[in-house]
Amino acid sequence: MNIAAIIPARGGSKGITRKNALPLAGKPLLAHVLEQARLAHAVDRVIVSTDDAEIAEVAGRFGAVVVWRPAELSGDSASSESALLHVLEHLRMTEGYEPDLLVFLQCTSPLTLAEDIDGTVRALLDARADSALAVTPFHYFLWRPGEDGDGVGINHDKRVRPLRQERERQYRETGAVYVMRTAGFREARHRFFGKTALYLMPPERCLEIDDPADFQVAEVLMREQQRVKRLGLLPDPVRALVLDFDGVFTDNRVIVAQDGSEAVVCDRGDGWGLARLREAGVPMLVLSTEQNPIVQMRCDKLGLPCRQALDDKLSVLDAWLGEQHISREEVVYLGNDVNDLACLSAVGGGVAVADAHPGVLRVARIQLFAKGGQGAIREVADLILQQINRGA
Repeated sequence: MNIAAIIPARGGSKGITRKNALPLAGKPLLAHVLEQARLAHAVDRVIVSTDDAEIAEVAGRFGAVVVWRPAELSGDSASSESALLHVLEHLRMTEGYEPDLLVFLQCTSPLTLAEDIDGTVRALLDARADSALAVTPFHYFLWRPGEDGDGVGINHDKRVRPLRQERERQYRETGAVYVMRTAGFREARHRFFGKTALYLMPPERCLEIDDPADFQVAEVLMREQQRVKRLGLLPDPVRALVLDFDGVFTDNRVIVAQDGSEAVVCDRGDGWGLARLREAGVPMLVLSTEQNPIVQMRCDKLGLPCRQALDDKLSVLDAWLGEQHISREEVVYLGNDVNDLACLSAVGGGVAVADAHPGVLRVARIQLFAKGGQGAIREVADLILQQINRGA
């Protein structure tokens, strides 16, 4: 069965200019749903329908196929269905490709996870339905003004106030995920047709970005979502932290004086985080490819053992772990560049700073919010401490 995910993302937005490309938690808004679509087991292809060059660049960078939407389908009055039908026709005409199922995703729902996409597909298949959507429990009382100004209950009799457990179950459409049998959708030209199945989506993942304040709410919810996920990706327990220096303790820049002496800028918050890890009894080590007195001076001040001028970091790491009687699987390694790849791949918890080399970001199990030299070490230290305190 072929299943294609289509994400309509036009450039115009009355409420928030450039909304679909604006940053959220370090990535363009569109990128969050796009990444989850690519992680979904059920989805074979991910396609973005857009009329905007900036959005097209983001889509391509995060691994989606771009189908350019004509101007007549890009205005405020154009329906999502028209964009979906245009993509299907484009694929059929240019490739002879017709998916069995169509997954319609909204990039304005950035908290959607791959499991929600797979779950909505599964709900359709299990129910042998024609269409499906993600919903979330709804237990509020709705009202409308009556003709005489009297408030009228919409989903309840205002004279009766039942407890939540006594009320009929109701669900709110999340606007995040829809699934349709393609042939039926082509005929109906609407996302709901035939038998419709429901996938129950957790309330904490249901948020649509409509107003500027929604970005702030989404940022908080997303960071909490990712914090919980990252805790699950750490070795359990973490028995050692090993760090690169340049690009981790620093922003990878160097200040060179007229006499040739060098200086770097470090974050004091990183030192505080390392001190807390030392108090918790976590062994630490710094491995640096460079030979620089600055590295040794900073490590001495923080009380960290350091190995410099290394061509092969992994062999030095293994020797140190042997001395500490710690396995690779119990180690968190924080790096930023290609000389860290071997260590990042070998340990149980490879972590990359936010501005790491693309190759490092692909290998690392965890990508931090903070950049090197700007609190990255503090962030990973806090994460490890949370794990330690959770297990205490």
